[in-house]
Amino acid sequence: MSEFEQLHPSLQYHVVNTLGWSTLRPTQLAAIAPIHAGTHCLLLAPTAGGKTEAAAIPILSRMLVENWPGTSVLYVCPIKALLNNLEPRLSHYAGLVGRRVEVWHGDISQSRKNRAIRTAPDILLTTPESIEAMLISARVDRPAWFGNLRSVIADELHAFAGDDRGWHLRSVLHRLDQYLERPLQRIGLSATVSNPSELLAWLAPRGPRTVVGSASVSTDADVTIDHVGSLDNAATVIARLHRGEKRLVFCDSRSVAEQLSSLLRSHAIRTFVSHASLSLSERRQAEAAFSEERDCVIVATSTLELGIDVGDLDRVIQIDSPSGVSSFLQRMGRTGRRSGGRRNCLFLTTKDNAFLLALGVTQKWSEAWVEAAVPPAEPWHIVAQQALALSLERGETPTRELVDLLHGSFPELPIVDIDALVEYLVGQQFLERTEGVVRVGPQTESHYARGHYRDLLASFSGSQLLTGRHGAAEVGYIDPTVLTGQRDERRLLLAGRSWRVTDVDWSKRTVWLEPAAEGGKARWMGGARSLGREVCQGIRTALANGAPPNVTLSRRAATALQALSDEIPVSSGMHFVISRPDGMPAQTWTFAGTRANRTLARQASVGAAKVRFDALSVQTPLVGQAATLAGRIELTGDEFAALRESIKFADCVPTGLLSRAIVARNFEVALGMTGDAA
Repeated sequence: MSEFEQLHPSLQYHVVNTLGWSTLRPTQLAAIAPIHAGTHCLLLAPTAGGKTEAAAIPILSRMLVENWPGTSVLYVCPIKALLNNLEPRLSHYAGLVGRRVEVWHGDISQSRKNRAIRTAPDILLTTPESIEAMLISARVDRPAWFGNLRSVIADELHAFAGDDRGWHLRSVLHRLDQYLERPLQRIGLSATVSNPSELLAWLAPRGPRTVVGSASVSTDADVTIDHVGSLDNAATVIARLHRGEKRLVFCDSRSVAEQLSSLLRSHAIRTFVSHASLSLSERRQAEAAFSEERDCVIVATSTLELGIDVGDLDRVIQIDSPSGVSSFLQRMGRTGRRSGGRRNCLFLTTKDNAFLLALGVTQKWSEAWVEAAVPPAEPWHIVAQQALALSLERGETPTRELVDLLHGSFPELPIVDIDALVEYLVGQQFLERTEGVVRVGPQTESHYARGHYRDLLASFSGSQLLTGRHGAAEVGYIDPTVLTGQRDERRLLLAGRSWRVTDVDWSKRTVWLEPAAEGGKARWMGGARSLGREVCQGIRTALANGAPPNVTLSRRAATALQALSDEIPVSSGMHFVISRPDGMPAQTWTFAGTRANRTLARQASVGAAKVRFDALSVQTPLVGQAATLAGRIELTGDEFAALRESIKFADCVPTGLLSRAIVARNFEVALGMTGDAA
């Protein structure tokens, strides 16, 4: 029996006769047997490689063969926009065989959710935070709602695993297992990563596992780097190039996306904008219009990196550079989908450091290298959050049972430390205990009870944005810092348009807007990017050897590379060199990455003034022992206070465990300059 013939006959019929496919792609065929067998799987394919179908078609087949009742499949995505985008396609596939799909997240109305509860869909598209909300909700009959689950599909798994939302997702899945006779089958979908087996073992620590698909990196693409020097110049280049084509422009901040959109419109370019601070209606209008037009530009942040379909693209343009090869591959992978098409990406860099980063990313890509997906170390604040959420879910739980449940969610962590964390939560009254049984304590209610514990549901902290409204229409979300300064004639950019602020209702967190002819600024708070050692070493290689293979430099870029190569000393026989420009501090060019250089700068600043650093260099000479990363980091009080601000739920974690998390996430220890980066 062939792989295709293993599918339920109804699906075989509809794949050929309704969908019009003569067969399935290799990855889709290879996924059928392990998914039918209930094996945990990781399905790998590049952007637009058919991963969704590789999971959905065998799951629907298994659903029919085994006659799964009720809500039997969760399809989890990292962003709501991707869920909305997938719903029509998955509803079509499921509808062909008499099954139903529903979406459930924060933007879905309560009436629609109530209908889903009354008439359970077969597949529920949702987020980890929405599952968490259902688990702690008194309105949800958890055994009835979750008791029929058989499988979970985690889309864009590498994106989950790369931050604390991955730990949150995995713990929520373990909690769902407690309602089932047998644990959920876990299926991850991912773009190319260098450690697929480790990623799957992290997603599914127990049970048989299979990786389906290839982790190899294709270097067949048209890639050009141009160093244009400013965002104004980038807008001019975009306005002049590729007229009559559909262009997707990636920016790595919402502020830059807004500024560029405004500039392009001043050039009379049909321009749309998409980022997370726009209202749902604004994003949907932009993405729908863009998918239907030909001669236009959509300017987006990473929200359009994660597989959202905006139709056939001709060009991807990158303003400055993403911080890693994986993001670059996903963005470039939005092109070349038509028959005979070829993937392409044009970098338009506006600053020297962005130009160097583009060189480093494309150098590593040309070597067919891509990052590993590595979950953040020591996730103690997520353990604490899960302890509180479990207590809300269960009402009362024996202490030992709570510790065992948490250890089941986080088997990598020592159970003795989990025990200590729970005791700390009791001592700080986040939990209260009577006769060995714990429940939610007064501190949890004081800190997190507002809005049905909304702030407890998410593993990340969102900035307190204001809602911008024009009449009855919601335009988007505004950082309060953009409203500081003079009160007269305040203007801002949002949705690529200029607005005049007419009123601010702070009690309702609403900003009232009227269209303005021009002017305005855009600002949102965001964290600085951390660069890994490998990409920084790619920059070093490009400085030493010239343009990366498979990459074309414009004349401006070639001139900039020559100037930077003359300015930054690079020796092929050394891992770092020292330069002392006139009037400047001595500088060690390590090309070691952000965490390593933060560690080196900290060592060099002991007993002296604070040493500045970035991903490429440290502004002090490093010799002897100072050139080797320390085996242990002891945080000062000021360091601890500053770095703990980046960790949500820090108040719920004992100082010793929180210090371990801060050190592990911000420093590199016990590695020489020739060691591998974490």
